[in-house]
Amino acid sequence: MASVILVGGILSYNYYQKIFGKAITKKVVLFVTATDDLQTIQKKIEASSKNNGDLLWVAAIKDFSNPKSGRYVLKEGLSNNNLINMLRSGSQTPFKLSFNNQDTLEKFAGRIASQIEVDSLSLLTAFRDEAFLEKNNLTTKSVLQIFIPNTYEFYWTVSPEDFRTKMLFSYHQFWNESRIQKAKKINLTKEQVIILASIVQKETAQTSERPIVAGLYLNRLKKDWPLQADPTIIYCIKEKKGQEYLVKRVLNVDLEINSPYNTYKHRGLPPTLISMPDISAIDGVLNAQKHNYYYMCASIEKLGYHAFSKSLSQHNRNATKYHQWMNKQQIHR
Repeated sequence: MASVILVGGILSYNYYQKIFGKAITKKVVLFVTATDDLQTIQKKIEASSKNNGDLLWVAAIKDFSNPKSGRYVLKEGLSNNNLINMLRSGSQTPFKLSFNNQDTLEKFAGRIASQIEVDSLSLLTAFRDEAFLEKNNLTTKSVLQIFIPNTYEFYWTVSPEDFRTKMLFSYHQFWNESRIQKAKKINLTKEQVIILASIVQKETAQTSERPIVAGLYLNRLKKDWPLQADPTIIYCIKEKKGQEYLVKRVLNVDLEINSPYNTYKHRGLPPTLISMPDISAIDGVLNAQKHNYYYMCASIEKLGYHAFSKSLSQHNRNATKYHQWMNKQQIHR
């Protein structure tokens, strides 16, 4: 009789351990897709668990067979019972999604798709949805402005529509009262600020220069001069020849491109942003430096920076130096 009790106790203990004991031996991030079954999940975690089929056994006892897709962080010591409860309820763990400035909507969709479950085509479809664009006074070209490069918290299974909605909400939050008032002081709408910021972003990679460049363009806008911004010409070229076309030098012939984005032919700002600006470029416009510069040219003394000038004569001297340097480097396109 004692031996029967002992065997029963051992069996009960073993069953208890299979259900409630430590199943996960080290922390692991588990990605469950819509097509994954329990066998697939067990294979995914076998290197981080001591299940040996116990997960399937416990699932059968709990009459569970349909795991919800998601990104789950399984901590060391997690039991099969709690793992199954997690998969049943879809209690996934949110994660930090981040992106930097992207040139096009297509590149942006690809960047996001690499971090969440949905594919880039589904994201593009949501971004270009006519009803969404019309409701928010956007177009397929201007919608890029609502995506502010930063880090955000999401669930891996977020739908394209929910992702879009959260980005729009974050965009409105970004434009707080302080930024709106700063935009008013320079006589620009928030859309115009982002358009100018996209040019500033492309004009200089130096964060410290962005308020100076922004101030120069604002000086030109105030005098109703053409912006004559080379980044807009490069945008026109890429629109014509493809986004992967490499432009190392803007030529005189490029200045004749017939496009509303050609700021050599058209005064004022282009119709929409030409790329996704980051926060430093946007704030660079909002906090533009006040000065008397109207001209700038890439510096050959300090590569990556610009030589600014107040007069055309000084600018022409700077430009001559730069063109001579470009020719010496054999940079013709």
